[in-house]
Amino acid sequence: MVSSVLSVDSKFVELFLGADRNKLTTTKKKWHSAFVTIYCSRALLSLNKNYSTAKKIATTKFARSPSYTVINLKAENGFEIDQTSLVELSKKKNLAQLQELGGVDGVTEALHTDAEHGIHSGDEGIANRHEAFGSNTYRKPPTKSFFYFVWQAFKDLTIIILMFCAALSLGFGMKVHGAKEGWIDGLSIFIAVFLVIGVSAVSNYRQNRQFDKLSKVSNDIQIDVIRDGRRQPISIFKIVVGDVVCLKIGDQVPADGLFLEGHSLQIDESSMTGESDHVEVNGSQNPFLFSGTKVVDGYGCMLVTSVGMNTTWGQMMSQISRDSDEQTPLQARLDKLTSSIGKIGLTVAFLVLVVLFVRYFTGNTQDENGKKEFNGSKTKVDDIVNAAVEIIAAAVTIVVVAI
Repeated sequence: MVSSVLSVDSKFVELFLGADRNKLTTTKKKWHSAFVTIYCSRALLSLNKNYSTAKKIATTKFARSPSYTVINLKAENGFEIDQTSLVELSKKKNLAQLQELGGVDGVTEALHTDAEHGIHSGDEGIANRHEAFGSNTYRKPPTKSFFYFVWQAFKDLTIIILMFCAALSLGFGMKVHGAKEGWIDGLSIFIAVFLVIGVSAVSNYRQNRQFDKLSKVSNDIQIDVIRDGRRQPISIFKIVVGDVVCLKIGDQVPADGLFLEGHSLQIDESSMTGESDHVEVNGSQNPFLFSGTKVVDGYGCMLVTSVGMNTTWGQMMSQISRDSDEQTPLQARLDKLTSSIGKIGLTVAFLVLVVLFVRYFTGNTQDENGKKEFNGSKTKVDDIVNAAVEIIAAAVTIVVVAI
């Protein structure tokens, strides 16, 4: 490399570098020194440039291949595949990703499962799968306390109207009849309202508890799995990732998984998609099965890949509020009927209130002695207030009875 850098005309070099400085004049000596300086500088710059070029060529020549290198590493959970990959595989029905994982056989091997003999039923192995992939249970909303239903009853519009009327009745009653007897009607309404609230809260609380118990019992179904080479029934809640589940007509698919073997397996996925058409599951075009769906025809075995909240069904339920206060059709009709009666009662009470006030201020009402109760400016203010209180109390009574 150095020789190529320094390859210049030899005669030219001998003339300037090999010349005898003693024979040179002063002017030539200066030119000689300048040439030597320029020549050495150019040689060093050219040497550095060629070195950089050679380094770049060597780096390019011996650089690593840009192709990707796949290294098979175990996940932190001790299996060759993690939960995220399994969830995405089922959620997107990704056949390409399934092929990258080695197909159903590759996933089976990654989950340390034998397609014919299933998994080992040892406590430690089951516990490891629970820890790595979760359990086949769903998160439930916290249990509603008794005071929750009391508060819900208090928020009912009918109860609010009744309590308002009770307060008016109590105030007007004490104004007209005095503190000794005027509180009876108002307090009676308050007691009736609190009794309604208590009975409603107790009834709803007991129904909620019974529904939770019934739901837990009805969901605890038995599913056939293959463990230790034997077919055995277990609770759906005890299924773990890697289990080989046997399905037949009428069975509920207990978790997300992949088709292993079977014949004419038809699945009703209406609970997932809303479509009534049955879906055929096979090993070539559609090997995916989903939790919550039903087997309507055929039989088969599946490899469980996701359980509980990691299933497609579990993720859907987590996005939908299961704690909704949606009413049943019967409850909606009863509430509509109650609301209609209440509106009619309020309308009648308002009309009675208007009619009584008109009759009073037009002089069409009389007292016990047969005299007009209202006689223009001659009527005392206290008498007008007392008459107004009695009229409003009558309207309140109509509202209470109607509601």
